[in-house]
Amino acid sequence: MRPATATAAAVTTVIGVGAAAALAAGRYASDAALKAHPRKPLPTDAKLTVHAAGEDRVTLTRGLASLRPGTYGLQGPGVHAAVGPVLEGADRSADTVVRRLERVSQGRLTPGTRVRLTPEVYAGDPGSALGLDHREVRVPGELGDAPAWFVPGARDTWAICVHGLGTTRNQAMNVMPFLTQWRFPVLALSYRGDADAPRPREGLGHLGESEWRDLDEAIGFALRSGAQRVILHGWSTGATMALRCVADSSRKHRISGLILDSPVLDWQATLRALASAHRTPAPVLPLAVRAAQGRTGLDGERTPGTLFPRDLQVPTLLVHGPGDRIAPWDASRAAARARPDFVSLHTVPDAPHAAMWNAGPDAYEEALRRFITPLM
Repeated sequence: MRPATATAAAVTTVIGVGAAAALAAGRYASDAALKAHPRKPLPTDAKLTVHAAGEDRVTLTRGLASLRPGTYGLQGPGVHAAVGPVLEGADRSADTVVRRLERVSQGRLTPGTRVRLTPEVYAGDPGSALGLDHREVRVPGELGDAPAWFVPGARDTWAICVHGLGTTRNQAMNVMPFLTQWRFPVLALSYRGDADAPRPREGLGHLGESEWRDLDEAIGFALRSGAQRVILHGWSTGATMALRCVADSSRKHRISGLILDSPVLDWQATLRALASAHRTPAPVLPLAVRAAQGRTGLDGERTPGTLFPRDLQVPTLLVHGPGDRIAPWDASRAAARARPDFVSLHTVPDAPHAAMWNAGPDAYEEALRRFITPLM
């Protein structure tokens, strides 16, 4: 259905309100989906309650999120911790789950604390969290300078890491130990809309459609600082930004590889998912899409099939899975099938959006090792 037709249908469906009120509802719903929420997890998982916490284990409300395999952060007001797998056989009730507690980075886990799982396993900075030599740098951009972490390495190919929806540059710390083990310099970005970066107009995110220019400037920063080539590692909208760079950047010839984790390839589907997670009524979702397009300039003609350049000549690793409810993985699977010469897909079956590393760190890093070895 064309956007105008969908909008008209939705207006008709929103019974009892006028057209102006319906359009206002669409604008409100697009706000819910696109307003930048720095340091706030995505709303797709229910909050969990901490029932008990000991030295090496934590008891949480039982649910789909708390039962996920792998390693995750726990984030709440003033609290950050890291949890490992579910402890089979641990004392629990029918309503709770016991997971291994790796560490508490901030605050305290006490009974009654409300938390969500997040892909961000580490808090702080690469020095305090990982013991890595690093420095804070400022990357110039069209809206102003944005801070980034630079971790030095011996190679002249840099890994530039760019986070996506619901996370911060802290997410890059998940893969920093792996990348630094292979002696890659690492640049972990913040960009427009982040808490410590310039704010976009109206505070709206653009799902990568404008943010990619900040990543492009980071490539320029790396080249001016001694890099000869770059590998772009992006999560979620960060992965979409990396694709835009390889298609549209004047520096694209210096990009030697793409690692795309849970890329947002269908912005309309992602926007509907985000608005729905904020409890937007289904009849209003087409209005939210239309309002977002009008307010941000998102390209209605940019479909999943057009985001991968037809002339793509850059080795690309897609890491995605069917458990993603924010960025449907069908588009990633189709891209891998359409371009098997340059695109490979590592499927992760039990992971939510942009948490492919979290669901299986060892398998993820083995896929990275196989991918980057020829790029060294």
